[in-house]
Amino acid sequence: MHQNTNVVRSLLDDTKIKQLQWYGHVQRMEEGRLPKEVMKWSPPGRRKRGRPKATWAEGIRGLMGKKGLMEEDWKYRGKWRKKIIWLSNGRREVWKHCTAC
Repeated sequence: MHQNTNVVRSLLDDTKIKQLQWYGHVQRMEEGRLPKEVMKWSPPGRRKRGRPKATWAEGIRGLMGKKGLMEEDWKYRGKWRKKIIWLSNGRREVWKHCTAC
């Protein structure tokens, strides 16, 4: 179906890209901002039955590991955005060899 409609990425890929963009955006915020505090917050105790075992932040860190992104990469918005876009277009091999980026 992707070939018939010229779709390059799936909805799931687009969602992952947006999550990585949001993560970088929130990480660059000043300390004390509500979104940053919420992302850092961890509820006390155990999670209830039926809830996902991994938190959203753990999922993002796992996705970053799969994509070859480092924790410090988000500090520079332009670089972070460029890496995410390159990786989402299936150009991971090209990115590894890019010395100008």
